[in-house]
Amino acid sequence: MPSAPLYPGHVPTGLVGKALLAADAALRAIADPREARMVGVVGEATGWRALARMSDRMRRHPVGRAVLHDRPIISSATLPHERLRALPADTLGGAYAVFLERHRFDPDERSAVQFVDDEELAYVMTRYRQVHDLWHVLCDLPPSLLGEVALKWLEVAQTGLPMCAAGAAAGGLRLPMAQRALVARHAVPWAARHARGGADLMSVYYERELERPLDALREELRLELPPAALRGGRGREEADGET
Repeated sequence: MPSAPLYPGHVPTGLVGKALLAADAALRAIADPREARMVGVVGEATGWRALARMSDRMRRHPVGRAVLHDRPIISSATLPHERLRALPADTLGGAYAVFLERHRFDPDERSAVQFVDDEELAYVMTRYRQVHDLWHVLCDLPPSLLGEVALKWLEVAQTGLPMCAAGAAAGGLRLPMAQRALVARHAVPWAARHARGGADLMSVYYERELERPLDALREELRLELPPAALRGGRGREEADGET
């Protein structure tokens, strides 16, 4: 365990401290699934090995290396809404602006990483959180509970974070039986196919792709859209908080 903070907001913790943090945060998240910060704490306390694998994979990818070197941050300051809104709706940036407006999301609401005891891995966790909504846009999945569960299965394949697997399983249990069947029939196989043949979505410099047509970017990333049955939904009011 480091003896001093490694980055702004860092809270150094040992193995026992992380175990206690994870247990407490998990209980709070189960009691109130809308406690997004508690879900995040579980991820930070249990995700070291997965984050290390993600970092290694990014370092082997030329674009991933650039992201790790530059450490871009997605916020209302770095990606002003006026700039995004001016882009055509069929581009990544334009579609992202519509997504934020439609669901009343604010990129500044993402909680800061505190309990990852490595500066680079803390950034990897930050980046994962900040590109979550862009993955919604890329996959054309709404932030309904069904859409979040489907995306969580893709995140399991992409990141290997235990938190994602737990979120996919726990979220699935809260779905109606018919939607659980949709997840089993469509979402899990879709995520598995992408794990075998798709690109590493962490190794995309999204800030440089904002003007790209979505269809062209999906083709380059070999990103298969999920089945249409998973892509309906009313939006934020159906979701029980950030995942």
